[in-house]
Amino acid sequence: MHHTSAQEARTSLGRLTMIALVAATLAACGGGGGSPGVGGATGSPGTGTGTPTTPASAAVTVAFVNAAGQTSNTLSGATPLTVRATVLDAAGKPVPNALVSFATDTNLAVFSASAGTALTDASGVATMTMRTASLSASGAGKVTVTAAVGETTLSGSANYSVGATALALGNLTVSPASISAYGTTEVSVDLLANGAKYTGQQVNVNFSSACASAGKATLASTVATNNGTARATYRDLGCGNNDVITVSSDAAPSSATATLAIAAPAAASVQFVSATPADQSIVIQGQGGINRSETATLKFKVIDVFDRPLAGKQVNFSVSPAGVVRLNKSTDSTDQSGEVITTVNSGTVPTSFRVTATLPGTASGGRPDISTSSDSIVVTTGQTTQRAMSLSVTDPNPEGWNFDSGTTEPATVFNILLADQFGNPVADGTPVVFQTNLGAIGSSSRGGCLTENGGCSVDFRTQNPRVAIPGQPATACNSGGAAGVSADSTRAGVATICASTTDGVSTQFRKAAIFFSGSFVQKVYLNGSTTPLNLAATTTLSTVSSALAKTFRLQLNDLNDNPLPSGTKVEVTGLNNASLVDAQPAEVPKIFPHSSSGDDPTGNNISGPQGSTHVFSLKSPNAANCTVATTASFNVKVTTPNGNVSLIPFQFNFSCP
Repeated sequence: MHHTSAQEARTSLGRLTMIALVAATLAACGGGGGSPGVGGATGSPGTGTGTPTTPASAAVTVAFVNAAGQTSNTLSGATPLTVRATVLDAAGKPVPNALVSFATDTNLAVFSASAGTALTDASGVATMTMRTASLSASGAGKVTVTAAVGETTLSGSANYSVGATALALGNLTVSPASISAYGTTEVSVDLLANGAKYTGQQVNVNFSSACASAGKATLASTVATNNGTARATYRDLGCGNNDVITVSSDAAPSSATATLAIAAPAAASVQFVSATPADQSIVIQGQGGINRSETATLKFKVIDVFDRPLAGKQVNFSVSPAGVVRLNKSTDSTDQSGEVITTVNSGTVPTSFRVTATLPGTASGGRPDISTSSDSIVVTTGQTTQRAMSLSVTDPNPEGWNFDSGTTEPATVFNILLADQFGNPVADGTPVVFQTNLGAIGSSSRGGCLTENGGCSVDFRTQNPRVAIPGQPATACNSGGAAGVSADSTRAGVATICASTTDGVSTQFRKAAIFFSGSFVQKVYLNGSTTPLNLAATTTLSTVSSALAKTFRLQLNDLNDNPLPSGTKVEVTGLNNASLVDAQPAEVPKIFPHSSSGDDPTGNNISGPQGSTHVFSLKSPNAANCTVATTASFNVKVTTPNGNVSLIPFQFNFSCP
């Protein structure tokens, strides 16, 4: 047997004493296996009270109450809940100013504070309002709260249920229920939950009406409720009929409607808008064709006192003077744009007329019915006649025998004017064809032109061919059996141009001739002689007294006895023993083909030299002191527009008296 010494006995006794003291201390501190200072609570369904996870320590409990302060854990859109978290210390006393955090399933519910936190009050209570996440949310959830007490974190939870909120629209109110044209009214509707206004959250309500959809009224399409009521302003824009207003909401199963009475706006005026054709001219009956119409279309518009178009208004039409044209429609109603049209067909005589549009039943205060008249519409034949056809040219003698005018600058321009049998310009777009036997006429896109206001123009350029072939090309002017047809001139340097058009039955035409003028003087006739001067030698003029002026006349021609180009300068140069008194004209004028009887623009009867005549006058510088006869000499210098120069030398004697 082993005997323990006294020292060992004393050591063992000390250890037992320490163990006993520790056990006593733990018992005094509420031990029992838990973690000191750590506690929690689990909500008790139905009562909303939590059970601390460590009863003898600090705790947080969770409870739910409704708006009436009654205990409830049933949440809906119409019945929000208040979550109450109570924080107590280990002695069961309230803990003020403790930070409490609230958390739950955000698909079911949301808290009034976005952070989900609150501080406890003096009673140790922190509250948070909880609403449904949406009106359609349903199910069951749990609220978990945590609180910090000193160095300790406490937690607790409680369960709740969520039911979908059933809402309904109340009566739709329109105040006032009837308005004048372009007036306003207020439209309102309550959103109800279980028969009472639902104010839990804003809900969108949709407003619509037929007039608003047609743009004839303004009405907000979506309005959010404010304190359970959605309000919108309705403004008439000329609807003119009773309008049915409808409200609906995604949160309510059915819609609501109300009827608004709207007075029709009164017509203020009828306006003339337009006429077709745009030039307000139609052709006599049976004379239609390309770009010509026998029918005029007239448009009018009815507006109210607010300058807005009125639809569905009856308009009556009449023609003045009566009987000259046929009115195809005497009455009609305006369309959605407030517009109405009528058409008029021409008669058998040229005339002008107006159409009057009248609004029946608008007479008041001694004033007649509202009406207006169109612009004046003209009726003409619109087809050209031979006697009213004119062909002209800007330059009948361009420099073309030796010179090509090129593609950018025409040698000359031909103009054609057309009128109908009553002297009115033909319709725009009447085609005119041009042909020539020398040079080229027209453009690369067309060999003629289309009339505008009864006329048009084409360019002519000098180029090959320069020699005419009889009858080529065949034109309305030189072939066929129509009156006025004649062969083209075959004179050298003369071009024949034919302009023609048709009314669909017969062809009208006009002929013109121009010169391809040479660039040099080659035939000169002195004082009316029929024999040209010898330009290779100096021409001697007859003697004249020094006391008198020497005057003579020259006709200047090109190699074909045709005039020199228009604009050719004629001057006296190299004067010796003489001074120039005058030389007229100083330029070759524009010269049309002519015969002994006068101008012949067609070129059919050209005869003899066609050149320009110039008169020169010179005097002696020694007329007062003449003692011996002197010989004067000079040149007549001719310069064409293209710079070609010809000199004609002359001399003569001044005798003393």
